[in-house]
Amino acid sequence: MKKRIFISFDYTNDKNYRYLLAALAKNPRSDIEFDDVTPEEIQSYDIGRIKAVLTKKIKEATHTLVIIGKYANSYHPDREEIGDRNWQWWEINKSDEEGKGFIAVNIDLSNEPPEPLYRKDATWANSFNVDAIVNAIDKA
Repeated sequence: MKKRIFISFDYTNDKNYRYLLAALAKNPRSDIEFDDVTPEEIQSYDIGRIKAVLTKKIKEATHTLVIIGKYANSYHPDREEIGDRNWQWWEINKSDEEGKGFIAVNIDLSNEPPEPLYRKDATWANSFNVDAIVNAIDKA
């Protein structure tokens, strides 16, 4: 059975990596296999509405795959309303609250993983390449 994966990523800086993963998962010639339950762009600035959509998608998932970019620990301007440093931190904490497994994909080893991810039993891909990602998904 395919894993149902919610992809946590920095929309402003790392959305291309998310789209690449989604495309690879849909390609029948790709070794990456999972059902992507990540929402498309949420057309709202309402924090409560965004949280509701993300929560629904996280609940549908078996795992959360965290794309670790350069700004994974940056402060979001709406952090007080979000209730966490940024959306990725919120998604990791929400996924943990929902009992999801974790897969961490570091775009570049110089990128510092989001701090909440350290306390999770994640499987890791220490580079953004198909073999490393497939291996991490398979082990999750």
